[in-house]
Amino acid sequence: QVQLVESGGGLVQAGGSLRLSCAASGSIFSINVMGWYRQAPGKQRELVAAITSGGSTNYADSVKGRFTISRDNAKTTVYLQMNSLKPEDTAVYFCNAARVAMNYWGKGTLVTVSS
Repeated sequence: QVQLVESGGGLVQAGGSLRLSCAASGSIFSINVMGWYRQAPGKQRELVAAITSGGSTNYADSVKGRFTISRDNAKTTVYLQMNSLKPEDTAVYFCNAARVAMNYWGKGTLVTVSS
């Protein structure tokens, strides 16, 4: 089992920045990919950014150049630095950890960007 706890959400004005953190615990040795997803009201959950165990990263087109995913050296915490935030970035942000045939999710943290 893997436990994921997100933090860092909140209310910010358009153009501002926030940094989300996701602390992983449990059987993290087998995790291949960790990432951030988001779900806005009335919309499907979508991938925002992901980082593999080898350090490769992937971003949604809508956040490229504004968001950066990173992790600590122990690979137990993943961060999402969000700059130049827009009202359309408003959503619940979920941390995800994936390994073969299994996905784990955090409970989510709300990010609200006011115009």
